[in-house]
Amino acid sequence: MKMLKIYILTNILPFFLQLFVRFVYLTSKKKFHHCKDEKREPLLVAMWHGDLLMQALNYRKFRKNGNIKVIVSQHKDGVIIRKVCKYLGVLDIQGSSSKGGIRALLNAIKEIKNGVDVAITPDGPRGPKYSVAKGIIAIAHKTNTRIIALNCIPKRYWKLKSWDQFVIPKPFGTIDFYISEPFCIANLNLADSKELIKNKLLVNSLK
Repeated sequence: MKMLKIYILTNILPFFLQLFVRFVYLTSKKKFHHCKDEKREPLLVAMWHGDLLMQALNYRKFRKNGNIKVIVSQHKDGVIIRKVCKYLGVLDIQGSSSKGGIRALLNAIKEIKNGVDVAITPDGPRGPKYSVAKGIIAIAHKTNTRIIALNCIPKRYWKLKSWDQFVIPKPFGTIDFYISEPFCIANLNLADSKELIKNKLLVNSLK
């Protein structure tokens, strides 16, 4: 029974989740508040863990043919997220701040140098909510890559009782999609880098 449960969670559930994401997107009134994509440079794409569900489609509106990979935890939840993202056109870099972090960091740097955008949840995979771990800062400093902050604000939604208060937009509502102007942390120390990233992500976060 345990093996069957794991199989359902990691192989069947992701397929239906991505169908649900597409259904919500198609049936919602969408308002996009995006910066202009002028330089076409590789970017670090930051989003809160609890705001993750619709972000692949938010990014695809911003860069229709963009090449992006997301850093995903090696835990079971990460497998589900990885497969949902793959259905939505986003490949993965395995690893997180709690497991496989060094490999994820090195692979992310390599991908950026090859012109690939890298997405990361600064407070994932375990929080606390709205915290900023060192990974995104290390990548930005090593590659001199600018960061964009993504937010998805639905008018109607469910909120899970998880550490990140994961938000699931309801169909047939209105969703505001935000992408900030690219910003640089290359000349900032660790504390100031964390504060800037947090503030950029909190500006349009669901209150």
